[in-house]
Amino acid sequence: MWRQGDVFIERVTEIPSQVRAHPLPHVTLVHGELTGHSHRIADPRTATLFSAGMMFYLDVHADSATVVHEEHGPIALEHGLYRVWRQREYSPEAIRVVRD
Repeated sequence: MWRQGDVFIERVTEIPSQVRAHPLPHVTLVHGELTGHSHRIADPRTATLFSAGMMFYLDVHADSATVVHEEHGPIALEHGLYRVWRQREYSPEAIRVVRD
């Protein structure tokens, strides 16, 4: 498992078939609301991102793909499948997504 700021990435063995039906036209994992910086794949030709509501799946179809963000070190992901989600935090009012 990898963490880059408020984003978690976990290797998985498959992407659910219903999720594969929703490829995204970009490879931005999370757009930073506060800073405007994004957690994204450096070379969009190396991976495909799929939407699953509040979660995403990533298919790295090249030998590797690099997750980059202006305020964090890069993460190199090997060829394979990954689940991506944002960190959440609890407050008495609600469980909410952490904002980077």
